[in-house]
Amino acid sequence: MAPCEILTIVENDLCIGCGVCAAICPQQVLEMRFNRFGEYNPVQNNECPKKCGLCLKVCPFADENPNENSIGKRQYGSIPQILHQTETGYYSDIFVGYAHATRERGASGGLATWLLSTLLKEGVVDYVIAVIPNDDPDRLFKYTLMSTQEAVLNSAGSAYYPVELSVVLKEIQNKPGKCAIIGLPCFIKAIRLATQKNRKLEEKIPVTAGLVCGQLKSKNYTGYLAALSGVFAHLKSVNYRGKSIGNTANNFYFSCVNNHGDRGKIFWDEGGAEAWINRWFTPNACNYCDDIFAECADATFMDAWLPEYSIDYRGTSIVLVRSSCLKEIIQNGIDSHQLSLNHLPVQDLIQSQGGVIQEKRNIISYRLYLARKKGNHVPIKRVSPRSFAFHPVFRKKIVIREEMRVVSRNFWIDQNTREISDRVMFRKRLHPYLVRFKKCEQISSFFVLPLSALRFILRKIRSSLHG
Repeated sequence: MAPCEILTIVENDLCIGCGVCAAICPQQVLEMRFNRFGEYNPVQNNECPKKCGLCLKVCPFADENPNENSIGKRQYGSIPQILHQTETGYYSDIFVGYAHATRERGASGGLATWLLSTLLKEGVVDYVIAVIPNDDPDRLFKYTLMSTQEAVLNSAGSAYYPVELSVVLKEIQNKPGKCAIIGLPCFIKAIRLATQKNRKLEEKIPVTAGLVCGQLKSKNYTGYLAALSGVFAHLKSVNYRGKSIGNTANNFYFSCVNNHGDRGKIFWDEGGAEAWINRWFTPNACNYCDDIFAECADATFMDAWLPEYSIDYRGTSIVLVRSSCLKEIIQNGIDSHQLSLNHLPVQDLIQSQGGVIQEKRNIISYRLYLARKKGNHVPIKRVSPRSFAFHPVFRKKIVIREEMRVVSRNFWIDQNTREISDRVMFRKRLHPYLVRFKKCEQISSFFVLPLSALRFILRKIRSSLHG
């Protein structure tokens, strides 16, 4: 069987599972399936007669494709008074606040839900493509096509679970009407690449909304959180971002129900944060993403992780706007008192996402270096591989976290058959890494001199010795 070109991405463990390749394949020989890690990958189910390479041309991790700088300039560079920042890409305006009607339903301030439902209400689009809960216990969430405001409102909330676009993108190509789509940075980049190759698809999707993303998770992440909460067997429903009076916005809770009716609940600081920060159950492709603010999207939504907003358990959103059309809609929402928003300086926006920026613009440089040193194929990014970008102890912490990512990804293979003993074994397996990581943190707390300052001192010493 003649292999599709996209399979080179899969073989190099660089597939993020967006499904755009399977949707756009003219021969329809690709199908999205879960791999053994609980991540989506394209699988070839038939002969690829033409070898057109279109699948590879829409992949967000393929070297030959334009990067976010090029796509962003093409989409937004000619907009009057548009601004640009290295971290954010292009932007027209930035707002912080919430939507009165949708704040309680949303993961943060409900701005994304409000915008998508307003686009339908005002007839800007006929459909919204977003993620909803799914009845299948082996596929708890999916992308779907929605045509009513109520359906959009019911889709509110975050889903830290793998989803893919192939089914809905195939559906809209033969369906009258226009769509708005919301997705992670890599998904929106793939959509932009696809619309550049498919004029019909470009006409179908006039609005894109992005979400700030630090990393995607496999479906085994959800199984682990459920196990921590004491719930096993097939999950029926989950909620990743429950809001709780008396807590801060960043100490939300995960809750779940299985097919036996058993219920579980844990707060973020009871195990979710540890798994997230240490990159457990994270796909390899996330190691090489440098897009924080979904630079290819018309508007990007995120949590307002700033001290003055995080104290409110109800959540607060930030929206970075690029499209003139969406900026006008948001301004109308402010004028009509549907939205409670203030302008936010770009430096405050950058501060609010400092952790993600550190991962995707600084730490990525050392990850690229390490992967190339091992002989692994890694994509060409806007960040250059560097070996001495950090203090040696900090570099060691990056290595340990990567080791934990690999171990966690391989250990928790089948969430549906795990019992409490396996949860304990999982923690036992990762314990040595956590101990080593903690020791590195203790050393870092005593040796806080920045590497740049250390180099400056060493240069001065050498200069005096040779002077």
